[in-house]
Amino acid sequence: MKDPSFRRSAALFRAFMREQGDPATAYTLLARDAADQVERYGPVRGKVVVDIGGGDGYFTREFRRRGAHGYLFEPDTAEMGPGERADTVVADGYLLPLADGAADVCFSSNVLEHVADPHTFLSEMARVTRPGGLIYVSFTNWYSPWGGHEWAPWHYLGAERARSRYERRTGRPAKHRLGDNLFRIGVGETLRHVRSRSDVTVVSARSRYWPVLPQLVPRIPVLREFATWNLLLILRRCS
Repeated sequence: MKDPSFRRSAALFRAFMREQGDPATAYTLLARDAADQVERYGPVRGKVVVDIGGGDGYFTREFRRRGAHGYLFEPDTAEMGPGERADTVVADGYLLPLADGAADVCFSSNVLEHVADPHTFLSEMARVTRPGGLIYVSFTNWYSPWGGHEWAPWHYLGAERARSRYERRTGRPAKHRLGDNLFRIGVGETLRHVRSRSDVTVVSARSRYWPVLPQLVPRIPVLREFATWNLLLILRRCS
C-alpha cells in the first residue's frame, strides 16, 4: 500500500477495528506496513533486527521473511503466542542482554506508552544499535483518540472513569491501568527529548497512520497531541 494514502489508512483502521476478533490479520498487515517503512532506508536482508516488546512476534516474523536475522525481546511471557519461540528472549527493554552496537535495526512498535521511564528505554535502544544503524520507535500518544487503548475515547473524561465504564459495559477486567502498564506520553515532550540527545539524530518524525502530509501534524503544537494518532520516530545512531 502506498504510504501515505487514504487507502492504506482505511485498510489499517478496518483491521484494527477487528483486532480483538482477528488479531492475526490486523498484526500481519501492521507488521508488513512497518517493515515497508523500515526498508525505505535500506533493505533488511542479512541485517540484525532487534524487536523489543513485540509480543506474539508478528514483526519479527515479517523481518525474517524478508531475510533479516530477527530477534524478539519480550518481558511478558503471557504476551507471547503458543507457537515457535526460537530466537525469542525473555528480557526487559530497560536492560537488554546485548552488547553495544549489536543491532543494525532496533525496532519497537507501540511499546513506549507502556513503560514508566521512556527515556531509559530509548537510551537502551540507542546503546544496542550500531553507529549508523536505524532506530524505529512508535507509540500512541495519550491525547490521541486511541490514547486510552481499549477504553478510548472515554479517557478524555478521566482514566479511572473510562476504565470503569469499559468494565461495566463488557463485563471483563480492562487490560490496561494508567500508572501501572499504561502511561501518559506526549508528542511534544518526546520530540524535545530525542532532539536534545547526542547519541541519535532524528531522521523522520511523523504520524504513523495519517493519510496526508504525515510530517506536518507533529510540527503543530497542541494540535499534534490530538491529531498525530501515533508518533513514528526514525532515528539514526550517531558515531
